[in-house]
Amino acid sequence: MVDQQTADAMRPPAVLAAPARGHPPTSRAGWAARVLLPLALLLWALALSGTRLSRMGDLGLIQALPPTYWAAVALLTVGFATALREPRTSRRWPAAYVCALVVVIHATPSLLYPTVRYAWSWKHLAIIDAMLRHGGPVPNAGHLDVYNQWPGFFELNGAVLRATGLSSAAGLAAWYPLLANLLLIAPLLLVFRTLTGDRRLVWGAVWLYFATSWIGQDYFSPQAFAYLLYVTVIALVLRRLPQPGDPQGGAASGARALSRPPGSGWRLGPFLAVVVLIAAIVCSHQLTPLMLISTLALLALRRRYRSVVLPVLGAAVGLTLAWDATVARPYISENLTKLIAALASPDNNALPGIARMAAPAPAQVIASWVDRGLTAGVLLLALFALLRHRWTRRTPLPWLLLGPLPLLLANNYGGEMVFRAYLFALPAAAFLGATLVVPTSRGHLLRVWCSVGTILVLLAGLFAGYYSKEAMNYFTPQEVAAAQYVARTAPAGSRIVTVTADLPGGEDRYDEHQWLVLAQAPLPDLKRLLADPAAELVAALDDRTLTGPSYLVLTRAQAAECRLTGVLPADTVDRARAVAASSPDYRPVFANQDAVVYLYAPGTPAGTGTAPVSPSSVPDSLGSAPIGSDQP
Repeated sequence: MVDQQTADAMRPPAVLAAPARGHPPTSRAGWAARVLLPLALLLWALALSGTRLSRMGDLGLIQALPPTYWAAVALLTVGFATALREPRTSRRWPAAYVCALVVVIHATPSLLYPTVRYAWSWKHLAIIDAMLRHGGPVPNAGHLDVYNQWPGFFELNGAVLRATGLSSAAGLAAWYPLLANLLLIAPLLLVFRTLTGDRRLVWGAVWLYFATSWIGQDYFSPQAFAYLLYVTVIALVLRRLPQPGDPQGGAASGARALSRPPGSGWRLGPFLAVVVLIAAIVCSHQLTPLMLISTLALLALRRRYRSVVLPVLGAAVGLTLAWDATVARPYISENLTKLIAALASPDNNALPGIARMAAPAPAQVIASWVDRGLTAGVLLLALFALLRHRWTRRTPLPWLLLGPLPLLLANNYGGEMVFRAYLFALPAAAFLGATLVVPTSRGHLLRVWCSVGTILVLLAGLFAGYYSKEAMNYFTPQEVAAAQYVARTAPAGSRIVTVTADLPGGEDRYDEHQWLVLAQAPLPDLKRLLADPAAELVAALDDRTLTGPSYLVLTRAQAAECRLTGVLPADTVDRARAVAASSPDYRPVFANQDAVVYLYAPGTPAGTGTAPVSPSSVPDSLGSAPIGSDQP
């Protein structure tokens, strides 16, 4: 005989009855939920009109956004909690609040910035352009040949461009974070509705996911595309698993019933749909198929799940091995030694690897600790929920939470594995956290306000991670113009040299141009660069094997990256500019307030070759240059 408290801990949340159609809310909470949403969106619109990008500093967009923006976020959180607590409020209101949160977070940069955000988005645009020009794999791709071996995302976007007649995917890239997160709501709902029929807990888990997803892997990229498919596959698998409950596998109280008898296996149509999704993941990204295999393998440890999980696991393993043994074989063969060596150092794999030549900005140090605190807090909430709610341990949640762990210990993935592991564990962690912090209609008002306060603290951590580096992630039109000038005018066989890789479109026409990033050089070269920048610049630019000229491109964003991250000392870009400005071997051929392009032409008389710009138009400093656009 167990007491009532123990029985409640073993039982999933009960289904909350939906309000009757057309039944108006009679409580203050019901009216508040209806009023706070439009009020928050109005404040957000006013905040956008009052944002000045020139205010961005070492905390990025956090400093540029006015108080009305943060008031809008707070009102959204209060309104969402109110909508969940009031049982007579239509279920459409929690959905509207979640969509509003996604829009307020992810549409803000798209509306404020006149150019595509983030250098890697520009890189992927360049790859799509190259594949379109060559009609498939890109020859002479150099280190970017890896994308020829996982081309699914790029070929899909190329097909969209051909079908629509558009010349570039830049418009899609600018809005991709918003689109990717809005599309993610549907598979998250499928996952959470499999675990409970309580709509408060379902929508609370979705809200908590977006309130803690600070990693920023939602930009225009193969991993964002593959992650959406990953969550969809997991959702489809979970929908066919036996529900926690009686020994016969029947649905427990409060759990959503399956459309087919539990454990009855797959029908051909749904299974083929899952296989197609897995194939799209396998041909688009290196890591996501392995995450899927790891999670499915852990799910298969539970015997009652095997009839559903093992066929999908077999398809994932078979497709991944087939792809890696054929199309991706060059990359696998070249990196096999490194992959095996990583298995012997699990302690190093679990740590983020960031090589720095200087101290990062103090504000960024604080932001990084906030991010770590957010990550630890979310995972601790999830573990506490597993201990407190026994019914959660009878669901697939523990296996979903542990799914990324084997890969976290197996490879560091360029120092990013710890962040990717958090992202893949986040759906399970968000649901578990929601069981602790989501307000209920029976809860005391003080508990509701504690829940609101907890969610606001988590959101603060999200903004610290997602917005704090915008001074380097945002590119002004002037910087884009400089990069496009080089891409369009540099003849084939040219070399483009930059201090960091933070250049919008540095990979443009990468099959024709070489791009050399000084910050990515071996440690001895970096030390020589700091000791004698003039000699190292000449070593980088003066290569007799080149069939074209060399260009030095210096921009505001490169200086911001040095200052924020400490990858090089904060004055490195200005020191390089000073070297070029004082030497007759460098001729400025393009310049504006945020960028300058030098043609390296030793011994060439002035006035020959590419037309130089007036020295007076070259900025005196890029390291402290304000962001050039204040357009909202």
